[in-house]
Amino acid sequence: MAITSKRLRESWLKFYESKGHVNVGAVSLIGDGTTGVMFNVAGMQPLMPYLLGKPHPLGKRLCNVQGCVRTVDIESVGDESHFTFFEMMGNWSLGDYFKKEKTAWTYELLTKVYGLDGKKLCSTVFEGNESAPRDEETASLLKGLGIAEDHIFYLPKSDNWWELEGTVGTPCGPDNEWFYPIDPENPAPVFPDDYVEIGNDVYMQYRKTEEGYVPLENKNVDTGFGLDRMLLFLNGLNDGYKTDLFAGAIAKLESLTGKKYDADDGARKAMRIVADHVRTTVMLIGDVNGILPSNTGAGYILRRLMRRAIRYCRQLGVHPGETMKEVAAEFIDEVYGEAYPLLVEKKAYILEEIAKEAERFEAMLEKGMAEFEKCVAGIERKNAFMAQKDPAYVKETTIGGKQAFRLYDTYGFPIEFTTELAEERGYGVDRAGFDEAFREHQEKSRGDLKAGEAKGGLESHSEQAVKYHTATHLLNAALKAVLSPEVNQKGSNITDERMRFDFNFSRAMTPEEVKAVEDLVNEKIREDIPVVYKEMSLEEARAEHFVGVFDSKYGDVVKTYSIGEFSKEMCGGPHVTRTGELGHFKIVKEQSSSAGVRRIKAILE
Repeated sequence: MAITSKRLRESWLKFYESKGHVNVGAVSLIGDGTTGVMFNVAGMQPLMPYLLGKPHPLGKRLCNVQGCVRTVDIESVGDESHFTFFEMMGNWSLGDYFKKEKTAWTYELLTKVYGLDGKKLCSTVFEGNESAPRDEETASLLKGLGIAEDHIFYLPKSDNWWELEGTVGTPCGPDNEWFYPIDPENPAPVFPDDYVEIGNDVYMQYRKTEEGYVPLENKNVDTGFGLDRMLLFLNGLNDGYKTDLFAGAIAKLESLTGKKYDADDGARKAMRIVADHVRTTVMLIGDVNGILPSNTGAGYILRRLMRRAIRYCRQLGVHPGETMKEVAAEFIDEVYGEAYPLLVEKKAYILEEIAKEAERFEAMLEKGMAEFEKCVAGIERKNAFMAQKDPAYVKETTIGGKQAFRLYDTYGFPIEFTTELAEERGYGVDRAGFDEAFREHQEKSRGDLKAGEAKGGLESHSEQAVKYHTATHLLNAALKAVLSPEVNQKGSNITDERMRFDFNFSRAMTPEEVKAVEDLVNEKIREDIPVVYKEMSLEEARAEHFVGVFDSKYGDVVKTYSIGEFSKEMCGGPHVTRTGELGHFKIVKEQSSSAGVRRIKAILE
């Protein structure tokens, strides 16, 4: 049956709401530091505290459609089935209903709502092992629904068991995966080759211990069905870029390039990459905790996606900035604006930031590509020369680590970007050499700072004083976020025991504001964000929104420190390597310093 993405979203939520579930909505795509990942990669991830036993304020039956970002397969994007952003349709029971209700509801949804033939459904269940028994209960329930016995397959733990690897004390249990023939008209499909997985019900009925698994008192259900995959399947398509999620973006690219998606393999791959990466860019910049491209953390992944899209726009022969803006507008206006209304509110901002990054990279790309070609030409000259001298000579096929670092440091090429360029020319990249060059650069920078180039309010360069100095950056950014973007540092004094920080503000902070600032600083400490040092021109620092007083005290080259996208300051340093080194931040006093200037005294515990 043909179905649109809007209808699929709505039908999922409507169905589970009819079964007493509350739609909890989607949360930020950006990881909050509690789950150990940069982005939310599964629909259940934001609900982990409640699956672990914390009561949810909206009850025990929940559902939603949650956006997710996975970037482990970026290089695979370009085929018909890989995406970096996707949506998961989910529903949960937190100690309420269990297998009987869930198997019946999934079967009802698939057959009555989505029109699948129950006789063609296949299902897999846990085969059992020395730690947990065979899941005969689920198999029996499936048979009772009408699924043929020879359509139920018992598979090992690697296929039909869910748990958090490396943890003890967490819920876990068998899962029940649902399959349907790729070609419903195939009279004799063979499992699993001729089937596609369409969804998964996880039954968290055990608790993992040091000795094995014990029954869980409050059993949970965690369901996950991929919206993008389901949409593809229900519409009888074998190319994910032909659903209504991408149809407008691909049509826009065809119009701008004059190329046809179905007629040109090279153009088809490039269009897929541009469409996917722009979609993810829109979602990340437009998120409630939206990020911007940078050289660290989540911002680095975003920059990598955007710069890959820029490269393939050039391959398609179109202006990257303008093309990406038009494709982005298509996603906002026609596809996701209703489901994610914040995108509409932030549209102008999203398009502006896309244009800025395209302009930044375009300015360096020509020079960087010329440098890359020099690297390749140098290897080829060496190979030709050595082959003449020694017929047994084995050709060199690797771009050096220092050369790759120069492309990163001088021209803004992410190492993955250089690796991809090299692979297209039949070369590898010395990643270990790149990492070593990067470490040497960081160590040299820190050494210069410790030699006394700038103290930034420190009375010493002890380990504790360096921690306090880094904390001033987090405090400055937190004050801007909580009080006003107009807040700026007016001075600081740091010892091994405490920090003192002066800032412009016209009134005393309320207790709620003090707590909000303290909490925000500690949140960024818990996230263990890398503190990245980089030298750049004053103009680059301005363009990349670093905080500083842009006057004559700065030379042509300035020193900058980034803590993700949260804090970006020009500073002499020194700083810790990661925010997680700081400990716990506590404000002990907020008081007046002088007219229009407040003072905070704080400690690290």
